[in-house]
Amino acid sequence: MHPMLNTAVKAARRAGSIINRASQDLDRLTIRHKSANDFVTEVDQAAEQAIIEILLDAYPKHAILAEESGPRGDSEYQWIIDPLDGTTNFLHGFPQYAVSIALLHKGVLTHAVVYDPAMNDLYTATRGAGAFLNDRRIRVSKRAQLKEALIGTGFPFRDFTHVDAYLGMFKDMIQKTSGVRRPGSAALDLAYVAAGRLDGFWEIGLSPWDIAGGSLLVQEAGGLVADFEGNEKFLDSGNIVAGNPKIFAQVLQTIAPHLTPALKTPA
Repeated sequence: MHPMLNTAVKAARRAGSIINRASQDLDRLTIRHKSANDFVTEVDQAAEQAIIEILLDAYPKHAILAEESGPRGDSEYQWIIDPLDGTTNFLHGFPQYAVSIALLHKGVLTHAVVYDPAMNDLYTATRGAGAFLNDRRIRVSKRAQLKEALIGTGFPFRDFTHVDAYLGMFKDMIQKTSGVRRPGSAALDLAYVAAGRLDGFWEIGLSPWDIAGGSLLVQEAGGLVADFEGNEKFLDSGNIVAGNPKIFAQVLQTIAPHLTPALKTPA
């Protein structure tokens, strides 16, 4: 394992320990509203701080982009961190949440960790070296027909600007697939695509920390990731489609009729 990936794994496991301890006593948590339907707890903040301390202890000159504390530093290396993706699930005791850590080098994703502390499942990837679940190589699914596919998604929950467009996509998708799931953690949804548990995934309006780690997992597992127009600007737009190569193309085709100008990535 690459030393940088090994450091990210150490950081993710430390954050997972903080999350697991807190999950035993959810009633005692202090919850703050960042915005409508968007929550943060002292667990998010403690987990994020633990991650940052481990990363900067090993690489003090690297930059950070973290969900709770924002950007810091200026470097060709930037760690993108979501300490607890799926906070609402966590607060309800719904065991679908994850720690996500990714490293950008000169704007290119190079390493990724998505850790599911509830299941103790560790997903890792290094560019050019494949994707792994608990040290076992994983690949995207081989399903070729959308009608046989299980697709993941995420409902709009903060910003409802594009809800009508999304509902049009959703309506078509549930009629053309074998099922659509919305577990509530984009990082884990993408990890599931990488592991072949989901055949594809799409969502509107995510942040870089939601999708950076999971997108590299999908790519290193043999899948494709893009924005809604099939381009590589998904980290910028927050609009993402992922899947095995055949299902990916069919998901793009299914959502295409519902794309408004605002959902198209600027040139």
